[in-house]
Amino acid sequence: MIDPRLKSLQLVAWHGTVTAAAATLHYTPSTISAQLRSLAHDVGVPLMQRQGRTLVLTPAGSRLIDQAAELSYRWEQMHAELLAASPQAPQTLRLCGFSTAVASLLPGLAHRVMEAHPGSRVRIIEADPQECFELLLAGRANIAVVVTTAGLPRADDPRFEQRSLLSDPLDLLVPQAHPLADRTSVRLAETAQETWIMDHPGSTNHQLVLSACLAAGFTPNVGHAIVEWDAGAAMVHEGLGVALVPRLARLPAGYDIVRVPLAGDPSPSRHIRTGIRAGSSHSPLIATALSCLPFDGRENPWASQTVSP
Repeated sequence: MIDPRLKSLQLVAWHGTVTAAAATLHYTPSTISAQLRSLAHDVGVPLMQRQGRTLVLTPAGSRLIDQAAELSYRWEQMHAELLAASPQAPQTLRLCGFSTAVASLLPGLAHRVMEAHPGSRVRIIEADPQECFELLLAGRANIAVVVTTAGLPRADDPRFEQRSLLSDPLDLLVPQAHPLADRTSVRLAETAQETWIMDHPGSTNHQLVLSACLAAGFTPNVGHAIVEWDAGAAMVHEGLGVALVPRLARLPAGYDIVRVPLAGDPSPSRHIRTGIRAGSSHSPLIATALSCLPFDGRENPWASQTVSP
């Protein structure tokens, strides 16, 4: 196995603090600090230095991190080969993803994997996109399903293998009695005078909706701030405003609300991708899970959902 001190170094470099790295690894900060001192002592050169309130890699530390990525890649390949050679050994797959993926994609994926590999176990962890990549680095997850957002690893980051999964269009959510409710599609500019229900400023969804509205030529009049789609659906039902919801999001039944697809080229959407540790794609459970995901529109996860009356 790879020296665990290298994993600690990777995560401190990622977060910039010992405390955050320790939380990801479920270690104490003192343990992480001791590991970094021990590693620097063994290699004989400083690996990190303080820059303001954060820790950054020295040139030697950056070189070591690059070498660690290569070692990790080879270890993941070897581990996958060992698992493939021992199909009867109990295996566990850990999936992580943002809330909508956990509700709409990952439960069915877990069922398929366990059906294909009797005796295997699948664990699902709900986490925000950046945390998902932290879980991959820490070895606490095998596959991440995330919304593409600023601050995530680049597509060519050598620590991961990433793949575009699907685009998740945004629909306009209106009360059933709204003038736009019987439309087969609507341009976002037609909603410029509406009161909007949006996620809190700073969130990924808030930025996505705000950007879409600005591109349509208006700044939304935000009347209410939410966190969960359930709350947004209840507010729309009561006529408090309109909202944009991803088509993949499952809304509660019993509300008099209608999804109306947005017209436009391109229409606003979220882009969803997967990530795994580089070299791990041939691990049996990971390979099965990846083969079951709807890459490139191979399977429509919204086939059973109604988006217009």
